[in-house]
Amino acid sequence: MSVRIDAVFAKGRPAFVAYIMGGDPDLEASQRVMNALPGAGVDIIELGFPFTDPMADGPVIEEAGIRARQAGTTLSSVIDMARAFRTTDADTPVILMGYANPVYHMGYEDFAETAADAGVDGAIIVDLPPEEDGPVRAAMDANGLSLIRLATPTTDAARLPIVVSGSSGFVYYVSMTGVTGAALVSGGSVADQVARVRTAANLPVVVGFGVKTGERAAEIARDADGVVVGSAIVKALHEEGEDAALALVRELAAATHANRRNR
Repeated sequence: MSVRIDAVFAKGRPAFVAYIMGGDPDLEASQRVMNALPGAGVDIIELGFPFTDPMADGPVIEEAGIRARQAGTTLSSVIDMARAFRTTDADTPVILMGYANPVYHMGYEDFAETAADAGVDGAIIVDLPPEEDGPVRAAMDANGLSLIRLATPTTDAARLPIVVSGSSGFVYYVSMTGVTGAALVSGGSVADQVARVRTAANLPVVVGFGVKTGERAAEIARDADGVVVGSAIVKALHEEGEDAALALVRELAAATHANRRNR
């Protein structure tokens, strides 16, 4: 649904998708990093918003959310980050990523209208299953936003059509069972699963969870339409600072872009 998302995948190369937690370590620093991501090679930005019970997140993202909340970050202030980003970048897609509770409390219509007005392109709501996302999907559809769903290794043949039927923009393939930052399954398994999801969805498939090195990003990019990295970037930002995090982003983006997809 998003023109910006479609334009990324029309380039004919694997997309590099970078996740950062909005407000980590504070709103000013995370805004600087966000603004620098396209120049470091990022094709799509996943901008996290913090929540008190991040059930799908490993310790790196969970602790980033704690820092963001301690800095006063809310869903509204993360959307404001996207609005500020749009004053310097009109083309890079921004996807909000987080949990349903803050979206529900903002109100689905208010969330969709505010996000669209800020220049957001879509959202990944990790704990909202297809059977329960109808109201937010309707609000997002009405405002031209993509609702991006997750498929996993345990999404079987009966479940997969339900998962992908309401997705737009792309499908996010979670390449392992577990929390963010854990290890990926073998490359062959990823290739097989990406092909399965791509066929069912007729959408680009990006692979995330557990990618930490350029070598691994390049391996996945041979078969996927995109590669997502989050925990490794968040960890580098926290432990080594902005310059180190952006250097890692440049390495991962270059490795991803060096491969053309096997279709």
